[in-house]
Amino acid sequence: DVQLQASGGGLVQAGGSLRLSCAASGFTFDDYAIGWFRQAPGKEREGVSCISNSGDSIYYSESVKGRFTISRDNARKMVYLQMNSLKPEDTAVYYCAADLAGALLLLNLWVSPDYWGQGTQVTVSS
Repeated sequence: DVQLQASGGGLVQAGGSLRLSCAASGFTFDDYAIGWFRQAPGKEREGVSCISNSGDSIYYSESVKGRFTISRDNARKMVYLQMNSLKPEDTAVYYCAADLAGALLLLNLWVSPDYWGQGTQVTVSS
């Protein structure tokens, strides 16, 4: 079975840091671009950051550029999102997703991801 297991969310004060992890299984991980997405209450799901299958191409939304860093370990089938300088507006449920299309297409949701993981809640208090 295909699984994308997101973890690492929690409650943090503004200015703090969290590291999200996405563990993959059940598909050929290093063929897929992986992305992080988030959805706040009453808002649409948006792309946060995506990384190509090789890790050579990385994209961020403007709202997190300079604060978040995405990385992947193909040997361990893991993707990470290091989130620094967190702001209250970063509060959302964060999801990871996988697709065979390119990372930029995935970030903008110009493709419908092949696989979605369950979410992990990130809450940033002011």
